[in-house]
Amino acid sequence: MPPTAPPAALADVTASDAALRRYLHGLPGVDAVGLDARAATLGTRSIKTTAKAEAIDLAISMIDLTTLEGADTPGKVRSLCAKGVRPDPSDPGVPHVAAICVYPDMAAIAKAALAGSPVRVASVATAFPAGRAARPVKLADTRDAVAAGADEVDMVIDRGAFLSGRYLQVFEEIAAVREAAGPAHLKVILENGELSTYDNIRRASWLAMLAGADFIKTSTGKVSVNATLPNTLLMLEAVRDFRAATGRQVGVKPAGGIRTTKDAIKYLVLVNETAGADWLSPDWFRLGASSLLNDLLMQRQKLATGRYSGPDYVTVD
Repeated sequence: MPPTAPPAALADVTASDAALRRYLHGLPGVDAVGLDARAATLGTRSIKTTAKAEAIDLAISMIDLTTLEGADTPGKVRSLCAKGVRPDPSDPGVPHVAAICVYPDMAAIAKAALAGSPVRVASVATAFPAGRAARPVKLADTRDAVAAGADEVDMVIDRGAFLSGRYLQVFEEIAAVREAAGPAHLKVILENGELSTYDNIRRASWLAMLAGADFIKTSTGKVSVNATLPNTLLMLEAVRDFRAATGRQVGVKPAGGIRTTKDAIKYLVLVNETAGADWLSPDWFRLGASSLLNDLLMQRQKLATGRYSGPDYVTVD
């Protein structure tokens, strides 16, 4: 199980609310203009056909194929699981996705549907997406998800506490969820669209990593601003610098609004140029998406045959 305490080199910074505040506010300020410009530049990089084919397969293998709707049914989840295991039934060379992401009450359905496959079950928890619940409720939500078969837990931070400067409260809650998740990997959702500033995103990234996150995740996909190239670039810088400081590697998951192959490739370029090739793996980088897979399959088929198939080439779910 991943560590539930910060690395020894940084343990003192979480000893008190004041120490944690000093540390987080002592992180280098973000040059917003420079960050936006670098993200825009990296977003224009083009890759050749052979590399594009490899990038498409890599992107497919990194997808957390997601359904988080009130109208989700067991049948829909089973269908999504089948698609995740065999994205294109006509082509066994297409890789499987990394995980199927569902609500906790659907985790057991997904686990049964994925039995015998390498695809993981990811479950949101901690009163997703708002996170507005008492800590015991959040911990029970986490334990229930893991008991139902979740291999990974995607939690949301208390943005109200963070924005009020109650950093130690947020730290302790993440650490408590980390413990409650047991053997499951923990992805900590920052909800960047509600953090308002790049400096806050950097602070929240470090806070989550100090508390034991295995991944830091941009967003729930349920607010107006979700994953963007600049805020993902900032988080990639954070995990790179955290590993340099502590020796522990943490993954990154942009989620929400990533719909096209062109979008996915931009994120892969961002990873390679910022964190490096060590993060170009489903173990360390994920794409949270619901419709992206279809476009990747269409573009993959176009590269292989020189033409697009008809509208029934890929399934909706």
